[in-house]
Amino acid sequence: MNIQQRTAKTLSQPGRSAPLGVPHLPRDECRQAHEDRLAVTYEHVGVGIVEIDEAGRMLRVNQKLCELMGHEAADLLGRSIFDETSPQDVAHDLAQFRRQITGDIDRYTIEKRIVRKDGSSFWAEVTSASVRDALGNFLYAVRVQHDISARKETEFALARRSEEQGALFEFSEKLQYATSLSDVYDTALDAILAALACDRASILLFDERGVMRFVGWRGLSDGYRQAVEGHSPWAKDERNPRPVCFEDIGASGLSDSLKETIAREKIAAVAFIPILIGGRLAGKFMAYYDSPHRFTDPGVDVALTLARQLGFGIAKLRAEEARSAAEQSAQQLVSIVESSDDAIISKDLNGIIRTWNSGAERLFGYNAGEVVGKPVTILFPPGREDEEPGILARIRRGERIHHYETVRRRKDGRLLDISLTVSPVRDGTGSIIGASKIARDITDRKEAERKLQESELRLKELLAAIPAAIYTTDAQGKITYFNEAAVEFSGRTPVLGTDEWCVTWKLFMPDGTPLPHDQCPMAVALKEGRAVRGAEAVAERPDGTRVPFIPFPTPLRDSSGKVTGAINMLVDISERRQAETQQRLLLDELNHRTKNNIQMLQALLFSAARTAHSDEARKVLNEASARIAAMAAAQRVLYGRSDASRFDAEEFLPAVCQTIRQLLPPDARIECGEARGVLSNDVAMPLALILNELLTNAVKHGIKDHARQGVRVSLTEHDGRLALCVEDDGEGFDLEAVRKTSSGLQLVLGLARQLHGTLHVTKSPSRACLDFPAAKS
Repeated sequence: MNIQQRTAKTLSQPGRSAPLGVPHLPRDECRQAHEDRLAVTYEHVGVGIVEIDEAGRMLRVNQKLCELMGHEAADLLGRSIFDETSPQDVAHDLAQFRRQITGDIDRYTIEKRIVRKDGSSFWAEVTSASVRDALGNFLYAVRVQHDISARKETEFALARRSEEQGALFEFSEKLQYATSLSDVYDTALDAILAALACDRASILLFDERGVMRFVGWRGLSDGYRQAVEGHSPWAKDERNPRPVCFEDIGASGLSDSLKETIAREKIAAVAFIPILIGGRLAGKFMAYYDSPHRFTDPGVDVALTLARQLGFGIAKLRAEEARSAAEQSAQQLVSIVESSDDAIISKDLNGIIRTWNSGAERLFGYNAGEVVGKPVTILFPPGREDEEPGILARIRRGERIHHYETVRRRKDGRLLDISLTVSPVRDGTGSIIGASKIARDITDRKEAERKLQESELRLKELLAAIPAAIYTTDAQGKITYFNEAAVEFSGRTPVLGTDEWCVTWKLFMPDGTPLPHDQCPMAVALKEGRAVRGAEAVAERPDGTRVPFIPFPTPLRDSSGKVTGAINMLVDISERRQAETQQRLLLDELNHRTKNNIQMLQALLFSAARTAHSDEARKVLNEASARIAAMAAAQRVLYGRSDASRFDAEEFLPAVCQTIRQLLPPDARIECGEARGVLSNDVAMPLALILNELLTNAVKHGIKDHARQGVRVSLTEHDGRLALCVEDDGEGFDLEAVRKTSSGLQLVLGLARQLHGTLHVTKSPSRACLDFPAAKS
């Protein structure tokens, strides 16, 4: 007959009902019913419980533990608890357990993975507590475990998202300062490895013959690169190429020869990510994994964002190289002009060409004999002839025309972008008789400007494609650019040149305090000329909804180091806040269930005391009920906080004293004095039990006249140690004289050892003080 059956039989005997029938049971049957009730509670408590001996063998398990591990109880009994632990977590758990056996610690809590019967595993939070005899010898350990897989999964997902966002932002930031293509490739490889959590990576670009060539790589052998160079899953002119991912190379549809080459490199999964420049396929980057890997849509989106940033970085460097070449050409042109190698032409006030140098011959293709004496309009393309009358009119007025940009036509019909400087020519009397014209070919500069404009357009396209709110400001904080994600984030369309510091409508501190825009992180970054990291804020949209976020404002500088503006990325952390809320809900649920269990246990003890036939039994049960009440008070303080790992002594002491006072005679006076220090959750329950014993002892044995005498309690901290003191107006007691005769005092001494503390007792005044280490910061 199992525990549930015995309990049911006891409670269903003729003429008996539960719980009203229990008081009529004989003493032995009553005790048995009580034990059966506790056993049923043990079986049905909402957490897994297992008792293990010093060898780690399971002595007893409850039903919840069997459900968590997927085993029947008979399968688990006698087996080592460490056999069910994931191999990578065994060493840490075993080391702590050995310390527990030797008495270095009496309790510890760890997070580890546990393997079920079907081979799957789950994350569990395990608390192991020692059970010792009166001499402190280890008897067995009680281990309580909760399934925290959902919480761990949320933590891993948030950490991964943060790593991805951090890698993307760091990549974007470093691209601004890259001075060569090799810098771009190295920065990109770092970002790929970090954001995609891959083992190896490479970048390949089309060369001038349209062949994919490695330009950067990490962790690849020379033989492998030579074998696969030139391979591409897309045609060079393919429009809108999509990523190609193979989660398991061995099961893919690649050719046998390519599979064999990849297998020799010990690559198990790979992703081909296209790199586009100007909307056209320019190359690819590769992410390699040493084991099969599942490619998720968010992960592929991150890869595409990396590819867009990489394409932008390459395009930017190429444009800068083109611009540098154009500037060099311009400098050479200045030198040519100074040495009269530029086109220098003179004409009269009727626009007739009078002189023509070799530079003009080279520029326009005419020799001097072909143009001298002819109107300068022979160089004008159709539709621009009306420029000449305006130029001559300004020359007659004595004006000088500086760097007038226009288009002229060569002898062969080709059009030229040129820069003209036209100055009046005067005779000896100062009268204007004509004009000198210096024509400079600016075709290369125009092309460089066009490329720069294209590069800036691609930059805007890249920023618009990044899935995070991004905006820029000038040096005064005026908004100069924002992407669509910023509009979605802020719930409004910012006004360029008018809005300042931030794209949001309203800002608040995380605690709800209004945050003026001119004091926001972006304003700080511009005013102090430094990047701001680690700040948090809350944005309010015009519709009233609020979004918690982390900003990453970074100043932008010119070549001289002067701040010219700033760029900011706003990362929405709503999901992280939701995860924290979920964790709080789980903690509240744990508190609720623990409180219910304690209340049930108190009710059982109270009922048993009320129906006990002997004074000794009632005394024991009442003492147990008082101890449970003290533990409940500590539990309420602990789980009533957002941080359930530590709490202030000033919260703990009054709560426990108030609970104990309710169980003492009505006229008993307890003065709860000062309370300082921080307590860990491992200290809460033992300290509550100790306080219960000391207070109860003081009221019962130390106070003769409750009207004039009372008990005083304090909890103080000094030099890294805490002291719990209970003082009364009685005569006191001799610790050694009552050590072996008082079960309550034995409990106090045992718990003091658990806290690594020492109990000191004095008679004048009558005081009992427990000295123990404070919680580490």
